[in-house]
Amino acid sequence: MKKEHSHISRRVGTVSFFTFLSRIAGLVRDAVLAWAFGATRVADAFYVAFRIPNLLRRLVAEGALTVAFVPVYTEYLRRSKKEGREAASVIFTYLSLFLTLLVLLGVLFAPTLVKLIAWGFSAEPGKFELTVYLTRIMFPYIFLISLVALAMGILNSLKKFATPAAAPILLNLSIIFGATVLWKYFEIPTVGLALGVLIGGTLQLALQIPALIKEGMLPRFNFNWRHKGLRSMLLLMIPSAFGAAVYQINVLIVTLLASFLPDGSVSYLWYADRVSEFPLGIFAIAIATATLPTLSDHAADKDINSLKETINYSLRLTFLIAIPSMVGLFLLSGLSISVLFERGEFGPTTAVATAGALMIFALKIPFVSGVRNLVPAFFALRDAKTPVYVAAFAVIINGVVALLLMKSMLHLGLASALVVSSGFNFVLLFYMLRRKIGPLGYKRLAISVVKTCIASLIMGAAILFLREFLNIGSITSLWVRGSILISLIAVGVLIFVAVTRLINLDEYHALMGLLKRRKNP
Repeated sequence: MKKEHSHISRRVGTVSFFTFLSRIAGLVRDAVLAWAFGATRVADAFYVAFRIPNLLRRLVAEGALTVAFVPVYTEYLRRSKKEGREAASVIFTYLSLFLTLLVLLGVLFAPTLVKLIAWGFSAEPGKFELTVYLTRIMFPYIFLISLVALAMGILNSLKKFATPAAAPILLNLSIIFGATVLWKYFEIPTVGLALGVLIGGTLQLALQIPALIKEGMLPRFNFNWRHKGLRSMLLLMIPSAFGAAVYQINVLIVTLLASFLPDGSVSYLWYADRVSEFPLGIFAIAIATATLPTLSDHAADKDINSLKETINYSLRLTFLIAIPSMVGLFLLSGLSISVLFERGEFGPTTAVATAGALMIFALKIPFVSGVRNLVPAFFALRDAKTPVYVAAFAVIINGVVALLLMKSMLHLGLASALVVSSGFNFVLLFYMLRRKIGPLGYKRLAISVVKTCIASLIMGAAILFLREFLNIGSITSLWVRGSILISLIAVGVLIFVAVTRLINLDEYHALMGLLKRRKNP
């Protein structure tokens, strides 16, 4: 198992490396958008419009397609490459037909979708109409990104992670291109951003094709609707669309409620969520992506002990990154938002409101990370019902808490609701998985988490001391503040790694394993 864990760590390192580059490009993208549009009405319109295809991306693509496809495809691939290619082609054919219909319906019913997601915009005709227009432009993105997700599932099942992980970089660069170049050619500047999204989706798909051809796995049209793999995937995909994407559904509820709050509330939550997604995307999703093929292999072999050991290892690795990320982001939220966004239309008032949301969002990082590594285990076991039941309860809790807190805490209340819901989702999923397959090595996991918390607290104390000692609030220079932010992060990482090496040697070696990427993972 140690050799297998080493392979997983290296795959995580590969995915994390390219995801890190993507997130850096994403932060640059968000900084450009904040400079150009701030937290204004047009910014709210774009973020809501982009939220719709982005939500469907999580539901249809990342949330359901990849998680449901990999176990099914792995089963056929283990029989023969020919059977794997045939299964992929059948699924590609009917997925393309479904996505075409979905895009047509989305464009046609865009006003209804916008009302569902941002009902409060209906009272502002100009804002509502702009959101609908942008939604219609960007909706074909769901077609492109779902095919990208299918290609990623094929390549990940073949233990090829670099090309799929690099694809999101192209989306961020395309949106930056839209915000800095394309907007000049349109009366409504945000149209340039919307077209940038479509360009990014096209480039992401194009990037996957050479890798699929190289592996001999480029899907072709195959209308064999009786293929058993199609039915097996649908039985997993339909419920997994809800179970795996519960966090995004909760974000959707928060966006809906935020549309009733003062102008800028949607944007505050958007920017804060984007920053909190940085560690989630780099590590939590990377770990889930790298372990899913291994979990599927163990499930296909009916090797439950190895399956449990892999789940335990993925959770320990997840919390090893998520807990210090939570502490660091909580303590550096104000400085991070200031450095990343406070310029142009994004003023001090907006920065303070966004930083408050980020402090709260930081608390959800361990829970969301844990959920993203537990859900694939259920689907590897062909159990799509349990995550759905748990997700349904989590969504209800999110809605109730949000309604209770939004009046007194405004957008901060909505952010708090997401934290509570995410915590509930993780705890119940962990409990249900333990009931399903037996003990998951709770004692070993708990000891690891406690040691990680100790290292994180020592790191946090050092960051807090240095932050107060440097009196950052009195510094106005962006470059100086940025240098301090990078320095504090670097010091925090070094302290955390040093303490982990002293008190948690096994996890230290796992952490170092993330840095050992192979050229052909």
